[in-house]
Amino acid sequence: MLLATAVGAVVLTLKAGRWQLCADRYRIELTPRPRRSCPDCRGAGGWWVGSANPEMEACGCWSDRRELRIPLLSVPAWPDEPPF
Repeated sequence: MLLATAVGAVVLTLKAGRWQLCADRYRIELTPRPRRSCPDCRGAGGWWVGSANPEMEACGCWSDRRELRIPLLSVPAWPDEPPF
């Protein structure tokens, strides 16, 4: 019961803070998401600039926040030669 409550609290915090959680055996990663209530990008995350070759300019509602990454398992180095 306590674990379910903790997981529910984490999910609500991630949604309220506009974070996306990605976890696998090598890392836990939190990446910022655009705010739907942003007056500049209206939740799209940015806008297109330029005419001939348009590029997307990222909005500050998510691009100014850092990505958080926690490494879990180190990946072993690849051997130079096969073991046989």
